[in-house]
Amino acid sequence: MDTEGMYDARGTDAGRVPRPAGPPPAAPPPPTHAPRPGPPPADGGLEAWLRAPRPDAGPGVWRLGHVPRPPEKPEGVSDRSLVVGVLVSALSGLLLWSLWRNGYIPYRLVPLKLFTPHDWWYAGTFGGPRTIEGADALTVYEAVLFGLLVYGCGRLGNWSEIFRRHVAGRGQPFLALTTAAGGAVAEVLVWKDAVPLVRPVLVLVAAVAGGEIYQSQAVVNVIYALIALGVLWPFARLGRWRELIAARTGKGAAGVPAAASAPPDAPTPDQWPELRTAGLTDAAETLATEVRTGRMNDVDVARLRHAWTVGRTRPERLAALTEAVLRTGGAAALHPSGTRDLPRRAARHDLLTGQVRIGTFADDPHNPYARRGSGTALEPALLGTSLLAVGPPGAGKSALLVRPVVESLALQALAGRAAVLAVGGTGGELGPDEAFDVVVRIGDPSSAHDFDLYGGTTDPDEAASVLAEGLVGDVPQLDSRRAATVLAQLLGPYRAVHGHFPGVPELRQLLDGDHAATGALREALAAGGHQAMLRDLEARTRQRGGPGDPGPALADRIALLDRPAFAPFFATGEQARPFSLRSLEHLPLRVRIDLPERAHAEASALLARLVLAQFTAVTAARTDRSLFVCLVLDDATHTVTAGTVRGIRRLRSVNAGAVLALRTVDDVPEQLHTALLGAVGCRMAFSGVTTWDGKRFSEAWGKEWIETREVAEHAVFADQPLTRALHALRKLVTGKAVTREAVTVKRVERERWSASELAYSLPAGHAVLSLTTVDGEHAPPLLVELSG
Repeated sequence: MDTEGMYDARGTDAGRVPRPAGPPPAAPPPPTHAPRPGPPPADGGLEAWLRAPRPDAGPGVWRLGHVPRPPEKPEGVSDRSLVVGVLVSALSGLLLWSLWRNGYIPYRLVPLKLFTPHDWWYAGTFGGPRTIEGADALTVYEAVLFGLLVYGCGRLGNWSEIFRRHVAGRGQPFLALTTAAGGAVAEVLVWKDAVPLVRPVLVLVAAVAGGEIYQSQAVVNVIYALIALGVLWPFARLGRWRELIAARTGKGAAGVPAAASAPPDAPTPDQWPELRTAGLTDAAETLATEVRTGRMNDVDVARLRHAWTVGRTRPERLAALTEAVLRTGGAAALHPSGTRDLPRRAARHDLLTGQVRIGTFADDPHNPYARRGSGTALEPALLGTSLLAVGPPGAGKSALLVRPVVESLALQALAGRAAVLAVGGTGGELGPDEAFDVVVRIGDPSSAHDFDLYGGTTDPDEAASVLAEGLVGDVPQLDSRRAATVLAQLLGPYRAVHGHFPGVPELRQLLDGDHAATGALREALAAGGHQAMLRDLEARTRQRGGPGDPGPALADRIALLDRPAFAPFFATGEQARPFSLRSLEHLPLRVRIDLPERAHAEASALLARLVLAQFTAVTAARTDRSLFVCLVLDDATHTVTAGTVRGIRRLRSVNAGAVLALRTVDDVPEQLHTALLGAVGCRMAFSGVTTWDGKRFSEAWGKEWIETREVAEHAVFADQPLTRALHALRKLVTGKAVTREAVTVKRVERERWSASELAYSLPAGHAVLSLTTVDGEHAPPLLVELSG
């Protein structure tokens, strides 16, 4: 397969690429120029998906099309209180205006008389206007007071809030119709002289321009028209009549710029601006045509963008990539398998950001207001700190978390950005066989691939260390370092004689101390002149059977693999070509290992433990760390050891991560509970966890300062007879004694999620998730509604 040099990394020769146990299959045919189009990644096709906004957001937020929530509004007044306030303020205003017009308010003309000549008024406090000028001043004075009265009643009655909530909030055309009806009522009141507006305006115009102006009927008509328009103008502003008319006539978008931040001729993302900037216009045009005609999918876009990023640092690869794009279009820089998409997808993915959506942040008081309703997503920047998921069977760990994560990593492997190793039981819960490059079915004779117990290494000490961790790492009474020493004393001599490590039957014989096997190995070492290895073997012979000898425990554990069902597996001879985790160092492989959990539960746990130990060792030793490598364990029961916990803690610094799913934290040795929860950066508790598991998560998530309000009611005692009578009447009507509330506000430190809340308050299909990126950015534990 021609990959234009994108995957010709050091150490990926034929001996390192995973091969089947039997004859190698024929090479796949070269891909055609037009691929099988994948499903559209978003509504509107690939072009719309490329142009969709992806604003920066916090850890775990689904960025594709994300719209930040508007600022949180404080708790408003209830509708009942608003209506009562409007009615009370309106009735109070009408009462005051009625008292004013009928002269029941004393000293009502005193302020006006202070600023006008005395000869305009009759003498005395209640004296009215004596001249025409006084009458005109009183008219204007009443109009000003009426306006102040309406403004004050509107503020006190909160008229603006009820208008925003029940009129403006319903949108058009209800807003325009309501304001139009209000304007019509206002016009009737104005021209019926119920509202003092017309006469004050005429008086002011006459005072400014002179009374002779009214001799012209045209001038009078213009003034009347201006008054009518002035009455309608505030209603038109409130009802947004201009916007409604513009929208109905199709002129609303004419005055709005399409994109203020970019020039009109700037290329859009589907035009490949990064290639145009580098001067590769022909390649950019070719890819833009591929996108426009539907001959590319999101995997092709992500793969070519990654190839371009890598090619910019290596000019020799860039030239080959450009030539391949001009020749094959979107089929350039293909994955070594020649595959351009998965056979089917079970989750929503955004390969430009590397995210997979697993749910939505619930609208819950535990979640910050800004996160509620936003999509929840995982990506390599989060998985690089490793994730621990705990939940009982049936909680949805495999279907709602593990499967989407494996699928996302498989898509990113096709894009050349990641490698994935998924380990689970038989049954296809991790995806179909067609979605993987290598499928190892341990215990299944039809499996095309074998598994290397030694992780592909040729160093006896390294192989012994990893194998000891997998065999007896979960036994607290045994020191894995002593077990590794015992294995090294046998693996080294055997490899020196045979050129390879022993298979399972041979290793079991050596650990059991079989005299014939040990004697034959001793003679071969002596004949070959391997004195150092002979001393190791003799040391092992002397230590056998001593106190604290880990040999018998190792022999018992290796016997779990020396079963007829595993006879065709774990071969180490020259003809054997098992799959080795070393292949993940440089190749973006998609690997799945199926374990026989039902028929051989102990052997499956041993193999899973060995895979985890090999993975941490291989990822820590690789020199090229540009490829993100992730291990996904669908069931990590009895796989975590002290050594693997230390290895998981180191994954963050080597661009690797692990996803571990457990039914309960008790599936891990008790002395490792705190260490495991501290080693991972992402923790996830599914609904149905026990209070014991909830307590451990609660301790790991810590506490936070919150503000609490305590309300205490105190009885009110009256001293006056009238007050006591009113209190008795109120108690008779309401059935409650008269009390006074005392509110105490204080800051206290409380657990973010208590053990009881995690055990009994999580709805089905929900989980609490805390996240940490490889850069150290944190997200507190948030309630997530998982996508089914």
